[in-house]
Amino acid sequence: MNKYEFNIRTRNGQRVDKITIQAVDRASAEARLRQMYMQCEVIDCAERPAEVRQENLDVEGIINLITK
Repeated sequence: MNKYEFNIRTRNGQRVDKITIQAVDRASAEARLRQMYMQCEVIDCAERPAEVRQENLDVEGIINLITK
């Protein structure tokens, strides 16, 4: 899954920046965006790969997390 960052103009003309939506592709991210902001105009869209989380931590990794 990727993250999509949108800059939009609402139907009232107000500009909203940095709306981040995580989705499989841009079309599904834009569909979610349009559920929240009906009749909006997409000014810009930037795609980023989602950060990979480290799932399997060993004991040393857990201790490092706790001590931070």
